Amino acid sequence: MGTGVKRSAATVARWTAGVLLVSWRYLWEITPLHRTVEAGDRSDVPRALPDELVDSRNQLLEHGVGPLFRRLFTVDVTGAHLSAEQLIDVIATDLKRVIPSEVTTVEDIGACRGGLQVGDEMVIRIPGPWNGPVRVVHRSPTCFRFATLTGHLEAGQIEFRARPQAETLRFEIEAWARPATRLVHLLYTHVRLAKEIQLNMWVRCCLATAGLAGGHPRSGVTITTRVVGTPFLPGPEAESR
Repeated sequence: MGTGVKRSAATVARWTAGVLLVSWRYLWEITPLHRTVEAGDRSDVPRALPDELVDSRNQLLEHGVGPLFRRLFTVDVTGAHLSAEQLIDVIATDLKRVIPSEVTTVEDIGACRGGLQVGDEMVIRIPGPWNGPVRVVHRSPTCFRFATLTGHLEAGQIEFRARPQAETLRFEIEAWARPATRLVHLLYTHVRLAKEIQLNMWVRCCLATAGLAGGHPRSGVTITTRVVGTPFLPGPEAESR
């Protein structure tokens, strides 16, 4: 058996074991999860990317298939030792500290050392035949935002942010994305396999972030999903995908 085949088999085995482990933890997770699904509208479409950050490698919303899913993951952290600015700076310096390593690896391919900056790129590798190449399109002291690149299983954007909230520190992950291909559309929208794996990953990320901040999640994690139909979306659906 060739080295490449062995490496691929090992990767599949690790991903399979990782998915089973994370799914088991998710099923037995004692942290309350509050999930709602609502119909969305044009107000849920994210702002357009700056022209200087768009090139032939961008995978924009109009390149996707099916509806837009706007998903907001929220955790309020009690007893945090870090400020919102400090927390985001730590995560932006090493995203691997909050991404579940059982099923995900993060590879810096841009100038990400020392903290994410606009224009930096990385690949988030997840279970299945997809990679997750992204580019930083926004960075402030309390948030950073990625946009998807060609090869990602989604077309859209995702933002990580933190802010003081009454007596807690609020951390949020917000994603605006459509399935990148008809296969992903099937697995995400209809079979819901990819959707649950993704939800699993970002819930774990919220909980890991609460621990990284030195505190504990209060009232669990809230997940709000708004589903936006294609009539509200920019550009024609990519029928060729």
